[in-house]
Amino acid sequence: MKETLSFDPGFAIEVDFEKMVYHYGQDTFGPIVERRMLDSIRPSLMDPTCTGPDVVYAIAMDVGQTKDREELIRRNLLYGTVLYAKGRLGDEPIRSQGHIHAVSASCNESTPEVYEIWSGKAVIYMQESAKDRCGRCFAVEGLPGDIILVPPGWAHATISADPDQPLAFGAWCVRDYGFDYKDVRSHRGLAYFPILADGRLQWRHNPAYDAEPLIVKRPRVYSEFGIEPSVAIYRQYEKEHDRFMFVVKPSNVKEKWEDFIP
Repeated sequence: MKETLSFDPGFAIEVDFEKMVYHYGQDTFGPIVERRMLDSIRPSLMDPTCTGPDVVYAIAMDVGQTKDREELIRRNLLYGTVLYAKGRLGDEPIRSQGHIHAVSASCNESTPEVYEIWSGKAVIYMQESAKDRCGRCFAVEGLPGDIILVPPGWAHATISADPDQPLAFGAWCVRDYGFDYKDVRSHRGLAYFPILADGRLQWRHNPAYDAEPLIVKRPRVYSEFGIEPSVAIYRQYEKEHDRFMFVVKPSNVKEKWEDFIP
């Protein structure tokens, strides 16, 4: 069944959470979704034998208004979107595996990502690295309309914080994106595991890391990047095509990543 999103992303798109697919409007382009099945992610779970939804999440990379497609390609900028099923994975929430953005050939560096929550309740978990001493760790809570920025080189994962409803979100990223799982997998995950207990999301430290205390917070306003709060990031791109060029060329704003707080 088609559903309207809680937050309008700025282009015509509807979701079917039962079938885990998108329906694109007449002037919207987008691919057939790629589905991630429970069996394919079992090795990354605390309990690989747990039960959960067969389709855990569905991904559509390269979505937008048809009129913008050529310019987005020219700028090497890509808009992606993901659906998470409602439910849980044993004691864990529905979540991604956790990764670092690999070095992109287009800029020879790891790149950031700008998230926008469309529906449901999310937590974007991030830590400064996936080495033994991983630095600062943040769990940033997102509701529909919230924007959350993940810096280049940080290990991160997206978590559905409410098992009773599905999650949908979009994000700006570099077009030649890639994922580096090596250090995360060598530590069997990130520095804190999300757990559903007593009706809420809780956090368990991963002893493989010497981690700083977890900071749980709401997203701030990223005014130094020119990002407007509560305005669809796609509409912000339409208003100013250069606004998100820091995503594809993060070294151009190198000083803004120092001591970054999400």
